[in-house]
Amino acid sequence: MIHPHTYIHPNARLAENVKVDPFSVIHQDVEIGEGTWIGSNVTIMEGVRIGKNCRIFPGAVLGGVPQDLKYKGEKTMVEIGDNTTIREFVTINRGTSDRWKTKVGDNCLIMAYTHIAHDCIIGNNCIMSNSVQLAGHVVLGDWAWIAGVCAVHQFVKIGQHSYIGGGSLVSKDVPPFIKAVRSPLSYGGVNSVGLKRRGFDLEKINHIADIYRIIYNKGLNTSQAMEYIEEELQATDERDDILAFIRDSGRGIIKRYAGGGDED
Repeated sequence: MIHPHTYIHPNARLAENVKVDPFSVIHQDVEIGEGTWIGSNVTIMEGVRIGKNCRIFPGAVLGGVPQDLKYKGEKTMVEIGDNTTIREFVTINRGTSDRWKTKVGDNCLIMAYTHIAHDCIIGNNCIMSNSVQLAGHVVLGDWAWIAGVCAVHQFVKIGQHSYIGGGSLVSKDVPPFIKAVRSPLSYGGVNSVGLKRRGFDLEKINHIADIYRIIYNKGLNTSQAMEYIEEELQATDERDDILAFIRDSGRGIIKRYAGGGDED
């Protein structure tokens, strides 16, 4: 399963049924789980942990040192969950002393030429299309989908079940369950198609839409909208997730599109 034209450091730990194609290099202090395939010309550097049944396509570089001038050589990591696919020429840098690791969850699809910088935390079941560029410290919730050629500013948070349209510049936080589209990046309605695919029923989707109508279409500022939602709308997991995300937002959330109406 290990091609003779590879270099694997003696201290690297590979499960017995890992397959490594020719001309790949695996450095010390690397762990790779059962059933994972490493394509040709892949470089896996020190401190990388890869789960089970992953697929790493040719040209990927995992565990490069952070592109951060504050990094002083501290021992940090990259963690990749189970059943994740990393396509051609993806780069994932390991963490700094801020979070000590960069993490990609289970069942993710990271398409070609994507860059994931130091200290990013990617949830489960996330998709990043071709040439997505994440700066440092970005957080993606579970089931988030970023379309191709998006650039995400450092420290941005992207909520669960959200969708970001292709070619976007993401400089503000994107709340959960919504579509973010246009330029400048703006609220584009609830991600109803994605939610239906994941088993959300119509009542729950309408409830989420009611919350965002108050936030974006009622003429209230964010604090007023949150107060109104807490007082007037039924407490649900979705309501509480949205309110908690907005309260914890460090950069502020994206705004309503200036030229549009209610797009739910």
